[in-house]
Amino acid sequence: MARMKFLCDADRCIECNACVTACKNEHEVPWGINRRRVVTINDGKPGERSVSMACMHCTDAPCAAVCPVNCFYTTADGVVLHSKDLCIGCGYCFYACPFGAPQYPKIGNFGSRGKMDKCTYCAGGPEADGSKEEYEKYGANRLAEGKLPLCAEMCSTKSLLAGDGEIIAQIYKERVMKRGYGSGAWGWKTAYRETIES
Repeated sequence: MARMKFLCDADRCIECNACVTACKNEHEVPWGINRRRVVTINDGKPGERSVSMACMHCTDAPCAAVCPVNCFYTTADGVVLHSKDLCIGCGYCFYACPFGAPQYPKIGNFGSRGKMDKCTYCAGGPEADGSKEEYEKYGANRLAEGKLPLCAEMCSTKSLLAGDGEIIAQIYKERVMKRGYGSGAWGWKTAYRETIES
């Protein structure tokens, strides 16, 4: 079975926020919550880079490790989801996630902020695929329809890639080799555990 992954190619991202808008519209995400956001480093300076960030659906998800009620689970595709029926809104996952993916749906005192919300990789939730309950809690289940996450499909520069992790890795590897970075690409040795001669 394929392990689904996201990858954002910082050399292609133009900070258009189409991915953010597509996600909010597809899932009717409430005001104030962004399941996906674009982060820009060195804004307006030489070397500026933008990266589309969301839940990275970690292999060993820290959000799942700290959840006191075990509401997080990983699907057969490697997508990390959570059950809003089990979630108590404690926020441990928010603090554990290095990407800031889990978020409170409301601002307020502790206990009044609601249950956590996060990127679902357009895979819905534990309810029956395509059900009204699933859509109301988690948004559209595009994976059940054989589609990829809308954020990646809407990316005009194909900076944001989604799909089988091995295919995504191969696409990125080809891009890096074509650019002539070879093993000098950021994160290359860590991600691929190898060196490529340019």
